[in-house]
Amino acid sequence: MGAVTTWNAMEVAEEARENPKLSSDIQSSSLTVDHTLSLPDMKPRLIDLCKDLFNKWSKLDDSHFSVETVSGGITNLLLKVTVKEETGNEEPVTVRLYGPNTEYVINRERELQSIKYLSAAGFGAKLLGVFGNGMVQSFINARTLTSADMRKPKLAAEIAKQLRQFHEVEIPGPKEPQLWNDISRFFDKASALEFDDKEKQGMYETISFKEVHDQIVGLKELTGHLNAPVVFAHNDLLSGNIMVNDEEEKLYFIDFEYGSYNYRGFDIGNHFNEYAGYDCDYSTYPHKDEQYNFFRNYLQPDTPHEVSDKDLEALYVESNTYMLASHLYWALWALIQAKMSPIDFDYLGYFFLRYNEYKRQKENYFLLARSYLLGSVSG
Repeated sequence: MGAVTTWNAMEVAEEARENPKLSSDIQSSSLTVDHTLSLPDMKPRLIDLCKDLFNKWSKLDDSHFSVETVSGGITNLLLKVTVKEETGNEEPVTVRLYGPNTEYVINRERELQSIKYLSAAGFGAKLLGVFGNGMVQSFINARTLTSADMRKPKLAAEIAKQLRQFHEVEIPGPKEPQLWNDISRFFDKASALEFDDKEKQGMYETISFKEVHDQIVGLKELTGHLNAPVVFAHNDLLSGNIMVNDEEEKLYFIDFEYGSYNYRGFDIGNHFNEYAGYDCDYSTYPHKDEQYNFFRNYLQPDTPHEVSDKDLEALYVESNTYMLASHLYWALWALIQAKMSPIDFDYLGYFFLRYNEYKRQKENYFLLARSYLLGSVSG
């Protein structure tokens, strides 16, 4: 799969150079960096990569480069490379290494296509270069949010305003919402797994895929009646993918690897699920007042207090119904990761956590959506 990814990355860089609307300085390299290496062993390979990608650094001595880990996400590794140029000026860049086997759940070509346009619209870090198993971006001087940060009314309002702008970015290509395509693809893979580990296989065999399939069909039918707008969505707006520079009070969305055209309510409902944080404490799911604060700033960023009750209710129903789809999406994703990912994380346990939360919330929000739809028809 690596060769395919390289070819796509090279092609995307070439296309970006030929498109005058986009940044013309996206470099490409066929080199790859083994993400399993220790930082000291990885450093010379990262230096070679930077020299290969950026001509201005090709003659610098290796001592001009320093490397540190920024974060290790579930599906990628982020590294900061700081280069001391001949002028004495220090220039930091971020190197993102894709995790192994992530092509089973992430469409890297789709990601690279969208990242250029999002970058041009001012979102995330600027894309500087692509290589065999990752990308190089400008370094953002900011901290990642915590899940507790996302609950703060002022920050929540800023996230809502920025999400509205994000949803207005136009990405060329098909505009079909990907939610049910992705869930269907995940379901096909997740329902046909076999584990070498007997304990894992035993747990896996307790899952009723007929039941899961029935849930998908029922929820897809219900959400279809909501006529949710289709926007270019982030689809993974957890605290780790939002950064803030506290001094400048500037907010950044990062990591668009799950980005696609999708239903507006899914992006918002999925974000609300992420209030639970890495501990998956779903008791922190935002209550109605918190959600309405978010919706007001999303719907009318300049005049949030003028949003009508009717518009607030509609977005409340839409977001909370699609919130259920977010649980199904990540539950199925987790099963594929349980089989494919070498990362030491209880993905099987995570499936049950998300699926059980879906079942716990389902009745309440199905009822809410149905009574809303009934009122809309009779109204």
